[in-house]
Amino acid sequence: MYAPQDDTELLAEALHEVAPPPGTRVLDVGTGSGALALLAARRGAEVTAVDVSRRAVWTARLNAWLARLPVHIRRGNLFAPVRGRTYDLILANPPYVPAPATRRGPRGRSLAWDAGDDGRLLLDRICRDAPALLNPGGTLLLVHSALSGPGRTLELLRAAGLKAAVVRRRWIPFGPVLRSREDWLRRRGLLAPAEDREELVVIRAEQPC
Repeated sequence: MYAPQDDTELLAEALHEVAPPPGTRVLDVGTGSGALALLAARRGAEVTAVDVSRRAVWTARLNAWLARLPVHIRRGNLFAPVRGRTYDLILANPPYVPAPATRRGPRGRSLAWDAGDDGRLLLDRICRDAPALLNPGGTLLLVHSALSGPGRTLELLRAAGLKAAVVRRRWIPFGPVLRSREDWLRRRGLLAPAEDREELVVIRAEQPC
């Protein structure tokens, strides 16, 4: 399960800026502990949260129960549990850290952050599938690392007909995961020789009315 970190905080700031009114239909993909889902629910939104991790689903359900907030929490892979539904706002904090290829792919805790050789294992799927789930005038807020290609994200979302731009940026020190693969990232050219911080970005994409 992914505990709230800097990317969660950055996405929360973008959510605050959007200021969804009560009754807004919100989908939180990769909800983790449910922090963003609960934040939206406190504003009176109708929130559905999804995560592939069984532990994350139970944690989010417990947190919603403790907060006495009505959040519908489902287990499944990205948008599969909500197929056929549409939303006014989609929040996404997926795994996005580039990772050396392994035979079995990410396992255990690394499922919460590892996202293939270029970090886009799930980002490309979100860019492909999210637009069809947005109501007219709906908004997607997506956070990921600059290491995993924000330009590619913007390109895909715009190609799908959405108006997309980076609305938040933040530099943070390397955490344990990036420190552990720092040499690999430099060999791949994803990190400059003296670079010792990671840039996070939030992309806001809007469906035309």
